Amino acid sequence: MGCFFSKGRKTEKESRPESEEERPKQYSWDQREKVDIKDYMFNGLKDETVGRLPGKVAGQQFFIQDCENCNIYIFDHSAAVTIDDCTNCIIFLGPVKGSVFFRNCRDCKCTLACQQFRVRDCRKLEVFLCCATQPIIESSTNIKFGCFQWYYPELASQFKDAGLSIFNNTWSNVHDFTPVSGELNWSLLPENAVVQDYVPIPTAEELRGVRVSTEANRSIVPISRGQRQKNSDESCLVVLFAGDYTIANARKLIDEMVGKGFFLVQTKEVSMKAEDAKRVFREKAPDFLPLLNKGPVIALEFNADGAVEECQLIINKIFNGTKMFVSESKETASGDVDSFYNFADIQMGI
Repeated sequence: MGCFFSKGRKTEKESRPESEEERPKQYSWDQREKVDIKDYMFNGLKDETVGRLPGKVAGQQFFIQDCENCNIYIFDHSAAVTIDDCTNCIIFLGPVKGSVFFRNCRDCKCTLACQQFRVRDCRKLEVFLCCATQPIIESSTNIKFGCFQWYYPELASQFKDAGLSIFNNTWSNVHDFTPVSGELNWSLLPENAVVQDYVPIPTAEELRGVRVSTEANRSIVPISRGQRQKNSDESCLVVLFAGDYTIANARKLIDEMVGKGFFLVQTKEVSMKAEDAKRVFREKAPDFLPLLNKGPVIALEFNADGAVEECQLIINKIFNGTKMFVSESKETASGDVDSFYNFADIQMGI
């Protein structure tokens, strides 16, 4: 008696069409769009103006190397950027999710935003910087820093795509890995330095479509004084809690205070826990604890005689009904500032 399966039935392999049998398996990584590294690199250029328009880098890593007397503009966000062996170049970089690393570069002027900034074996760089962590220089001389100042319509969304906050900017808190006794390898650019005198708006036809502004009041990143010496012993801390208009309210308050002659020293955007709030806000902490679950807070430090009183007046007049923490008096303000920024720097690893 024959087996039921012994005849009249082909195996699955035998019955499969030849074309199907020979077709290789497809995997998800095989279907990804192939990246040509040449699209994300400027190499060996001289006396040229080049760039990438918004949407053309889209989070890829970028390389700039062996360029001389070039104007380079990357109007998009990147994963990381490495700049090697460049001389006398002007460079603008849109938000970089990871690191920007300069190596063996000379006489360059730059404006850039990144998570991490590092310079090694470089000489005479002038950098308008937004950096979420402490900038680092190594085996380098005559490196000068200013606060990032730049605007174009796509820049805000590019900061978000790169995971960067416009309020986390430690541009002036520089660490020198290789200090030389009696010498200073880095310094701050003059406070009245005009960014366009260093990194001008591009005039090349292919880049003119990007609507760039270098006006201070339009900069996507608030312009802070950073580590410069304060003009007054009186500072005021303002903390805005997460909500639909937090960023807009922070910008409005900055505009009002700066317009009245006060100085924005530093800003931070950071998450707070209940124990952090109790340490910073003290007896007022219970009023703010329910707001901490809504998201990170934005903190602003203003400096100048009368900063506390003026801040309170502006907040009561313009932001009445919006819950904010503001220093109660000039006697307690310094402690408020120190308490908040010490906690924030520790949390951010600065």
